Amino acid sequence: MKILLTNDDGIHGAGLWSIANALKAHGHSVTITAPMYQQSGMAHALSVLREVEYKRLDNPDFEGWIFDGTPTDCVKIYLEALSTEKFDALISGINDGANLATDVSYSGTVGAALEGFLHNIPSIAVSRESKSNIPFETAAELTIYYLEKVLAVQNEIFLHNVNFPKKFRTNKAELLLTRLGKRDYLNAFKSRTDDEGRTYFKIGGTACDIDDSEGTDIHAVNQGFVSVTPLNSDFADYYSLVELRKIFQG
Repeated sequence: MKILLTNDDGIHGAGLWSIANALKAHGHSVTITAPMYQQSGMAHALSVLREVEYKRLDNPDFEGWIFDGTPTDCVKIYLEALSTEKFDALISGINDGANLATDVSYSGTVGAALEGFLHNIPSIAVSRESKSNIPFETAAELTIYYLEKVLAVQNEIFLHNVNFPKKFRTNKAELLLTRLGKRDYLNAFKSRTDDEGRTYFKIGGTACDIDDSEGTDIHAVNQGFVSVTPLNSDFADYYSLVELRKIFQG
């Protein structure tokens, strides 16, 4: 298979290289398009108001490009300006830190996968809980197994969000298909003043799970499962659409 590989942790991300090497070992063709620097939290942002520097990846084992931009920049610019290749799949990750529940809206990992999906490429965003005892190499092997299995039977373009737990529930990986939970953060904004008197906010905080009930991605990962959530780019609220039609067409 021909795989386009990207991430939001940047070109030096350990998860990126773990899966790149695993894909190559499995005989797949790998092209890398990744950010120069850490781009977490960039969601599906596109750099429309500034120049995006780019350069060829200096690695004899892999074809690729590096961009001083967002994960979405990396995928979109490469596919539309630098490449005429057809890819069998896009993998975004492996991210060092889970992308669960509401956080998928902010995730650069998911944003890059979404861009692949919008280019009609089967795409998966892959993340691993922070401080997980599951090696990136193990997550990479399981990701490849999952992707090969789905592509063998799935005829339609898909966008899947995959999250590995801190540790497996048993002595082997178990997969659960899930829906998105709901998550917020306590003390997410902290105001600070530096030595020069400059005031600024730092975004952070402690996760507060509003919906981590059974069936959600949060619950699955907390229980030691690998969570898989199918996503879509269609944000339309079809129930409201029907109700509004009753009002304005009635």
